[in-house]
Amino acid sequence: QVQPVESGGGLVQAGGSLRLSCVVSGSIGSVVVMGWFRQAPGKQRESVAIIGIGDRTNYADSVKGRFTISRDNAKNTVYLQMNSLKPEDTAAYYCKSVIPPGNWGQGTQVTVSS
Repeated sequence: QVQPVESGGGLVQAGGSLRLSCVVSGSIGSVVVMGWFRQAPGKQRESVAIIGIGDRTNYADSVKGRFTISRDNAKNTVYLQMNSLKPEDTAAYYCKSVIPPGNWGQGTQVTVSS
């Protein structure tokens, strides 16, 4: 199983941007579908964005038009570009291989101040 390591989180004001990175140990080429997830305090972990074959993407309604998922197979890295951030985007963000099922990383914290 691939092991992801997330980075790029931080504190940002509402309306700002962050780019999260997820470096995957092993070959990301073996991953069919990769996803970004988030978990806010007291809430269940939810899917934010996924990227699959042919770089087809799908997004949660709450982030459509603001977030963009992409992958660089040569760098074994998946990115999440987050623009127009809102306080409700505050959460720990995780990436994970969805197909085949993979391990969770340690996550990276994103905090958006109003």
